[in-house]
Amino acid sequence: MENHYYTPAQIVENGINLGIDKANLNLLKMIIKGVFAGIFIALGAVASNLAVHNITDVGIARTIAGVVFPVGLMMVIMTGSELFTGNCLISLALFDKKITLIQMMRNLVVVYFSNMLGTILIAYLVFCSGQFHYSGGRLGAYTIKVAMGKVQMDFSEALCSGILCNILVCTAVLMTLSAKDTIGKLFGAFFPIMAFVIAGFEHCGANKYYIPAGMLASTNPQYVNQACELYGFTPEQIREQLTGSHFFGANLIPVTIGNLIGGIFIISLGMYVSTRLRNKEQNKS
Repeated sequence: MENHYYTPAQIVENGINLGIDKANLNLLKMIIKGVFAGIFIALGAVASNLAVHNITDVGIARTIAGVVFPVGLMMVIMTGSELFTGNCLISLALFDKKITLIQMMRNLVVVYFSNMLGTILIAYLVFCSGQFHYSGGRLGAYTIKVAMGKVQMDFSEALCSGILCNILVCTAVLMTLSAKDTIGKLFGAFFPIMAFVIAGFEHCGANKYYIPAGMLASTNPQYVNQACELYGFTPEQIREQLTGSHFFGANLIPVTIGNLIGGIFIISLGMYVSTRLRNKEQNKS
């Protein structure tokens, strides 16, 4: 009877082949697929923020967000889009000497900034759509709160949270590669992403929406006043911390480094060594 899933060794083989394809993508296709991935991840973030913005219990709010947010990665997987964090698995092909380091870095750099174009586009459109007016502007205030929490993290905290996040994201991608049908791929994507959202780990792709959205929301005095009233900020804090320098320096740089470590050196390298090298040794014997 045929299995409806792939074994761990076959999953790694699938990941290697996918990495070869991604590393050799045409530049224009890579950019377009990267923009779409940013759009999809941002839309998952938009929906999860709206779902929880009036919930005060942190555990309940994160659980609901964890149920909603994974739709972003599901759309990425099913459309074949290019997401930076998941693309850290291209390193499987690098470890197997099927691609070069330059090829991998080309993909990661292009996709990273293409994702950002998509997320910022959605942040701007959501801001212009008036969605932040929900609940009398409370959604706008909550959007500011989320962004403030991210730019106020210590470097080491953001780094470690980024590592933990991409352990789960790359595991989710591997789980989709284990499935032979659509339902299996969707379930494979859902549960690890739900876990990272509930745990509150840091994802550089999602943060490319959350922080710019908060920066845009901070241009509206109504949202700022509500954020100060509800969450204890001052207008000066919001103005000083929701800036481009804090966006990159306090969050995006350490989170990105953490995502790279978690995806490449923990999941990819660990899976490669535990499956591919063992199989090669068995074949030699």
